[in-house]
Amino acid sequence: MEINYPLIGDYIELSKLLKVVGICDTGGHAKLFISEGLVAVDGVVETRKKCKIRRGQWVQVDSQRILIT
Repeated sequence: MEINYPLIGDYIELSKLLKVVGICDTGGHAKLFISEGLVAVDGVVETRKKCKIRRGQWVQVDSQRILIT
């Protein structure tokens, strides 16, 4: 499944993005996903919870892909 997320501002932190798009119910759940290596940014596993995600990047969790527009 693909989700398009229209970014407002310069960036969004990775953990907040997962919560906003509904992949994770809480920020704590999002941080757990990230720390366990279940999230990739631009095809590379990302373990930094506050990683800044900007326009043009994509985030993948399992079969769900988020495009930042």
